Amino acid sequence: MPAATRAELAAWQANASPLEPGADERARLAALVFDHAQAFLANLEKGPANRPRADAVSRRLDPEFTEGGRDPSDVLSYIAQCVDRPGITTASPRFMGYIPGGGLFHSALGDFLAAASNKYAGFASAGPGAVRMENATTDWLARVVGLPESAAGALTSGGSMANLSAIVAAREARDCDGGGAVYMTPLAHHCIDKALLIAGRAKAPRRTIAIDGRYRMSVEALEAAIESDIAAGVRPWLVVASAGTVDTGSVDPLADIAALCEKHGVWFHVDGAYGGLFMLCEEGKAVLGGIERADTLALDPHKTLFLPYGTGAVLARDGRHLLDTYSSSADYIRPLGETEVGPSPADLSPELTRHFRAMRLWLPLQIAGVAAFRAAQSEKIGLARYFHARMRAAAGFEVGPPPDLSVVAFRYLPEKGDVDEFNERLIARVQAEGRIFLSGTRLAGRAFLRCAILSFRTHLDHIDETIEVLLRTAKEVEAE
Repeated sequence: MPAATRAELAAWQANASPLEPGADERARLAALVFDHAQAFLANLEKGPANRPRADAVSRRLDPEFTEGGRDPSDVLSYIAQCVDRPGITTASPRFMGYIPGGGLFHSALGDFLAAASNKYAGFASAGPGAVRMENATTDWLARVVGLPESAAGALTSGGSMANLSAIVAAREARDCDGGGAVYMTPLAHHCIDKALLIAGRAKAPRRTIAIDGRYRMSVEALEAAIESDIAAGVRPWLVVASAGTVDTGSVDPLADIAALCEKHGVWFHVDGAYGGLFMLCEEGKAVLGGIERADTLALDPHKTLFLPYGTGAVLARDGRHLLDTYSSSADYIRPLGETEVGPSPADLSPELTRHFRAMRLWLPLQIAGVAAFRAAQSEKIGLARYFHARMRAAAGFEVGPPPDLSVVAFRYLPEKGDVDEFNERLIARVQAEGRIFLSGTRLAGRAFLRCAILSFRTHLDHIDETIEVLLRTAKEVEAE
């Protein structure tokens, strides 16, 4: 192929110029986008928590991608109509389904700064300031949950990647040749199954450990399973405990499980994606004791620290386990020079090229301060306890155990008819109405509703409104 001519190069440069808008155009685009975000945020308090999914295709771009581009105002109008509106509004103060995320405005600004600079946060000598920030945030997370100075970790895309990263490290440390048994309850998050599959341990001996009346792992059942395996010549490898289950928010007895794992030399992993970071507040510390004794931890700052989705963390009590598992190199990425910022995130997790995630956590911590996060967490636990007490006193309703953290399971007991079928209809009606959004689950095969209180925007007025909606809707469904 002949070399390009100067004229061809100049023409290509001119045609590519829309990729590099000038200062005035950048200011115009930024103002349009900021106004769009302001309008979205301004509607959260009054708008519904769920809208019809069909809105996503109420308008079509044909073709979806044009050669010459579109007017930015038209593009933002499409986003407002077909992206922002349809489905669940997870940023709503009345979104209490699944485990709510956050969407801090400070984090959005942090993502803008991270994307604008495009610093490479995987490699210490390439982006020393970015890597220092990544390590500073993971060190702070480790201190929050009580891990020692030997701990290390990395920010991940979420709890699934954090759990996978931890399980692979546990495999390399204690189960290189396979055959070790895995212990967890029926309430363990399904991403653990995916992680075991990807880690090549889907066929490992699996022991399902019974739960107690508060949906927590039974230490007695765990001990019996471990001792039975030892007697049968099966090596215990991995215990997966939950610091906040999805269904009820229950916290397994972490200190007792830690002692049992230490006694038998079993790797102790805690899935704290939902609840582990409640260690920041006193109410959380009261139920999470023992989490600091985990060999590895999965955390989700995009849950309990209210960050946008895509922010998880894997931590290891002894950071060398992550380094031994993930550290690698190649000729083209030899260090560019010595740094004093600590290890590269690429040596602590599976990812090499990665988003500069730390800025979305570091910036709100700097601007809002740690105390604001601590107060918000205490408020969420307090709201869950308030909701539990109100629903327990409400005629016709049955509640699950008092919440360890901020998830409450409950259901309605109609005077006649099938209880499970009624509660399936009740949750469907609440979701379709859309003012609030709760989710459903099954406990011991029975249908329950879940109220998961975790948005930093959710306050007492929103809980009172939720209770009013539930009381009214239950009576409406019962009258049909």
